[in-house]
Amino acid sequence: MNGNSLLFLSSTIHLLKLATICCRDLSFNKGLTGSLSSSLGDLQKLNILILAGCGFSGNIPDELGSLTELSFLLFDGNRIKGTIPDTLGLVQTLEVLDLSNNSFQSSEAPTWFSTLQSLTTLIVEYGSLQGPLPQTLFSLPQIQEVKLRNNAFNNTLIMGNSIGQQLQLVDLQNNQISTITLGSKLTNTLILIGNPVCASALANTEYCQLEQQTARPYSTSLANCGTTSCSPDQKLNPQSCNCAYPYGGTLYFRGPLFRELSNANIFHSLEMSMWMKLGLTPGSVSLQNPFFNLDDYLQVQLQLFPTGGKYFNRTEILRLGFALSNQTYKPPSEFGPYYFIAAPYFFPDEHGGTSISSRAIIGIAIGCGVLVLVLVGLGAYAVRQKKRAEKAIGLSKPFASWAPSGKDSGGAPQLKGARWFSYDELKKCTNNFSQNNEIGYGGYGKVYKGLLSGGQLLAIKRAQQGSTQGGLEFKTEIELLSRVHHKNLVGLVGFCFEQGEQMLVYEFMPNGTLKESLSGKSGIHLDWKRRLRITLGSARGLAYLHDLADPPIIHRDVKSTNILLDENLTAKVADFGLSKLVSDSSKGHVSTQVKGTLGYLDPEYYMTQQLTEKSDVYSFGVVMLELVTARQPIEKGKYIVREVRLAMNKSNEEDYGLRELMDPTIRDVSNLTGFVSFVDLAMQCVEESAADRPTMSEVVKTLETILQNDGLTTNSTSSASSSATEFGSMKSVRPRHPYNDALPKKDVSDSADAFEYSGGYTVSAKVEPK
Repeated sequence: MNGNSLLFLSSTIHLLKLATICCRDLSFNKGLTGSLSSSLGDLQKLNILILAGCGFSGNIPDELGSLTELSFLLFDGNRIKGTIPDTLGLVQTLEVLDLSNNSFQSSEAPTWFSTLQSLTTLIVEYGSLQGPLPQTLFSLPQIQEVKLRNNAFNNTLIMGNSIGQQLQLVDLQNNQISTITLGSKLTNTLILIGNPVCASALANTEYCQLEQQTARPYSTSLANCGTTSCSPDQKLNPQSCNCAYPYGGTLYFRGPLFRELSNANIFHSLEMSMWMKLGLTPGSVSLQNPFFNLDDYLQVQLQLFPTGGKYFNRTEILRLGFALSNQTYKPPSEFGPYYFIAAPYFFPDEHGGTSISSRAIIGIAIGCGVLVLVLVGLGAYAVRQKKRAEKAIGLSKPFASWAPSGKDSGGAPQLKGARWFSYDELKKCTNNFSQNNEIGYGGYGKVYKGLLSGGQLLAIKRAQQGSTQGGLEFKTEIELLSRVHHKNLVGLVGFCFEQGEQMLVYEFMPNGTLKESLSGKSGIHLDWKRRLRITLGSARGLAYLHDLADPPIIHRDVKSTNILLDENLTAKVADFGLSKLVSDSSKGHVSTQVKGTLGYLDPEYYMTQQLTEKSDVYSFGVVMLELVTARQPIEKGKYIVREVRLAMNKSNEEDYGLRELMDPTIRDVSNLTGFVSFVDLAMQCVEESAADRPTMSEVVKTLETILQNDGLTTNSTSSASSSATEFGSMKSVRPRHPYNDALPKKDVSDSADAFEYSGGYTVSAKVEPK
């Protein structure tokens, strides 16, 4: 590729009004040749220009001096010749400048080095600069790093008495400095190894000692900050060598385009990409311990350090967490797709308590260690004996006392409204679990439709081998599901625990999921009033779980695919596979591993790992925004909550300024009942702080008020005849009924952890029992 291609690239970027060129992000960066184009000077809005390691030759164009908004300029690792142009001194917005490893003509340091008032980092390593260093360079108000090793600076180095307060590193290794005049205020790291001055006057000073070397700001590990030690939950900040509380976790890259982990330049590009795109400062990203794990994923430990102080605030943690967990941050192309598992982050008010001496901590640790070893030995013995007993019971047909009568005969579960099915009965009603009757599958197993001899339709969730629970856990689950009865919750009809099989039997929901209707896949038209009733119905189901179930239940995976519609379009909440019981009402929360679906996930739950009912409220608010927009929560890197919040215009009393985001099905309908109140309620539900969100009971009351103000009934369980009156003839709204056609099997799982039954499938003629 030659310089003309870069000219074309520059023109294209100018037309698209982009603000960043990064050679490392270009798939064709290998083999670049030719000179830098003067047309780069036309990109007036450019603020980041990184053409590092690209192979360009020729001169730096004088026209770059017209880029008055440029903040980062990195040309290291090319073959650029000529002199460093004076016009670069016109770019007073420059913060980071790196011209290392090029072939410039020998010259003194440009005088404009000392005039860039915004400059924080100056790097010209392995260059051809000579003569004295300008004293005023070290007094720039923002300067933090000066790295000029392997040049030919000579004579006397004068630091002066007005050294910038933020200066952290001056690296002048391997130059020709013979004498030095130190300023009285110099308290920062100065490295002079390899200069004549280290062979005489300063030979035994810290400035000439090898152990004083530091590698900043782009190292792939923390800087060597001497003997500074931190508490166990603190880390050394590579920017300041002070103890701080970084936000971190583990990055898993699923298909990187490289295998060599010793190439620091690769991780160097990742660090730069992260601090630029995440709005951090140079040197605030630390990548540690990269390796390929058993899944052949590249696993890297990540730490992000706050710019000032010891802590990030809550807003910054939310921003960084969402950028990484929702994958709105895009790494360099060679790293490929990834996912991020965050570590818990504790804020200053969560670090209180009485301090304990180090000796006491050591004593407690030793005592606990001995106790743990004893308990582990006893536990291993108990587990071994338990497995032997369970194996013996399993061989003699487990839970033999379970009977269709539902009576407890020493081991049968206490059921309320659910019945026991034999394996043969379910095998018969699914035509031997034929593939034609399969309506879904996921990490847990498969879902089949079944037809009993009495004509009742069923949805049978069958666990696959290897994913089954123990008998006691399965018994606990069905006892929980059998006692949850509400008109807006998908009901458990029964279960089967026989011949090594675990199956849950649910009522069949013929009109599929809310998501299928919003996307048009089901053929059902949802006008605004239907959407209001669906919202109210699903809200009532969740309010029952939170307030009336004993103990309360947190659903933990509320989303549009887990809201099903029956034959009357009554909404029912489904899939309690990730649900949690709040058994201790005094706490009001459950501390648990973060699970759920990205886009619906409560940010406060993600950050604290403390699950509350308000986590369901946040997810429900996202579903409400789906009902308004018919868009996925995360679409092309855009998050629905953020997009609605940015577009809202409360002075527009008709559509709140959301017309462009609204579902076209309802966009042109005049006088949408309670639309403004509905949007206000949704935005209250998705407040970042759980304390600012309403309860599900309050959501139900507000929705009832919206419907009642327009004279609409709030009874979501009307009879079949009244439902037909409300919604009109089903044939008229669905000219092509989706359940009279043979539909392909459908994956009803949105993630490996969530596995639900989704209805919306017709019954094949082959389902009739034989």
